[in-house]
Amino acid sequence: MAAIVVVGSLNEDLTVSVSRWPEAGETVFGERLERSAGGKGANQAAAAARLGGEVTMVGRVGDDPAGRRLRDGLSGLGVDVANVVVVPGTPTGMAIVGLDASGGNRIVVLSGANACLESAALDGLDWRGVRVLLLQLEIPLATVTAAARAAHAAGARVVLDPAPAVSLPDELLGLVDILTPNALEAAKLAGREVVDVGTARLVASQLEARGPRAVVITLGASGAVLADGNYVTHLPAPKVAAVDTTGAGDAFNGALAVALAEGQPLASAVIFANRVAALSTTRPGAQASLPDRAAVGSLP
Repeated sequence: MAAIVVVGSLNEDLTVSVSRWPEAGETVFGERLERSAGGKGANQAAAAARLGGEVTMVGRVGDDPAGRRLRDGLSGLGVDVANVVVVPGTPTGMAIVGLDASGGNRIVVLSGANACLESAALDGLDWRGVRVLLLQLEIPLATVTAAARAAHAAGARVVLDPAPAVSLPDELLGLVDILTPNALEAAKLAGREVVDVGTARLVASQLEARGPRAVVITLGASGAVLADGNYVTHLPAPKVAAVDTTGAGDAFNGALAVALAEGQPLASAVIFANRVAALSTTRPGAQASLPDRAAVGSLP
């Protein structure tokens, strides 16, 4: 398989732009509706491929036009989709994304075929040559754990983006090399609010003590906090004019995997990922906003 393997979700995103969020029981008018490729797993695979990474995607789609579009889209980016299998009689996963005027988003996910990605899907995969495994939580947790176990045994680095946030078993955390929650996810996992860089430092150390060998808490425009062994450091992000934050975390994780697969030290990999994530917010959409290597290099 490729140097980077992504085991995760593929969704079709329906994005509705609004001037502001409605209150409970209130109706507001949307300004436009856009249909695009998404899913945290597919987004991360696409991000890594756009940056020159060699990527294999393992996932499930429905036997519908959306599934064909998602599979073909990843293949067009150079991602190996031989292990993206069609599930008959099941719809492709879908995400309903609300996007406000500031670029913030709220997302509702319908799992569809993603719920059919069982541990048996990993049987027969050849982990030789795999350097990084990327995981998220839009597929069954048992499959996430099985993939982490297999990659860990093969000597690959396991990167887990714990989104959407759920309670994680100690076995899984013990298999993770790098845990990459955002501030909200980190707070839910730690039971302690993350409101700034200072609290992110404390929570990163707290989460690291639960088993991962390193924790990176992403803080949007404020960059990221890295807890790695005996030190905790803040790595700022470049300043950009954000228009849509959808998929920024996925851009970060895909870029992190590429840098790690290339042998960069973790702190350098986080700095690179910060740049990629920042650039991804300057264009609308999830996969549509992902920058290539040239664009990253041109960022001041």
